[in-house]
Amino acid sequence: MAEKHFYEQKQYTKEYLLPYFQKLIPDFHKKKVLEVGCAEGGLLETLQDLGMHVVGVELSPERVKIAVKKNSNLNIFVGDITDSKLPEQLSETFDVIIIREVIEHVPDKKAAFNNLGKLLNDNGFLFISFPPKRSPFAGHQQIGKSFLKTIPYLHILPKSILKPVAKLLGEGAGYIDEIKLHYGTGCTVNEFEFQCLLQNFIPIKKDFFLFRPIYALRFGLPTIKLPRIPILKEYISLGCETLLQKKPF
Repeated sequence: MAEKHFYEQKQYTKEYLLPYFQKLIPDFHKKKVLEVGCAEGGLLETLQDLGMHVVGVELSPERVKIAVKKNSNLNIFVGDITDSKLPEQLSETFDVIIIREVIEHVPDKKAAFNNLGKLLNDNGFLFISFPPKRSPFAGHQQIGKSFLKTIPYLHILPKSILKPVAKLLGEGAGYIDEIKLHYGTGCTVNEFEFQCLLQNFIPIKKDFFLFRPIYALRFGLPTIKLPRIPILKEYISLGCETLLQKKPF
């Protein structure tokens, strides 16, 4: 599975993220890049191969070991984006920060955005993507083995109903607790926009998707955008993707 993640990260970077950044960020190849939640390091390796200065932060020591095993030249730290000591640990600031499918797992959003503000240079760029908390699959129920993984809004049902049903269908003992945890730490679009406002992160491009671009790679599905209508972006969208720029106060 780790191999699959690594090569998916590389392919997605080459086919989607790199053209996206090249189009929207001037002189992108000259930028210093930090990826928060870099996992197995596929994105970092792709950018490093272009001669870029890249650094990664990953919460899981196991995933960092895999990343370094794949490429011992990668500069990756085991760290938590909510840790107030993280900026000191990294000892540098960045022109671009990438945080993909991570912020919805972070319990303390304010602490995370405070660190992002400290780590990002003035006029630097922040790219964030995440599934909104009130979206159909905010519990990440797709990690399951049974048909439960296909049921939208499963995570809002009470545990007293979900646990016996999940057990009956052969799901792992922790499946329901895990999707409830994902839902509990999720990030609404309103909360995301508020935290960005506090840091003076100004959106340059913001998109909401029914089917996100990564689905083309994973499932062969077409990318479908949604209009910025509140009920659609909070309750129907399967992904929010935003490029922002930090403006000095």
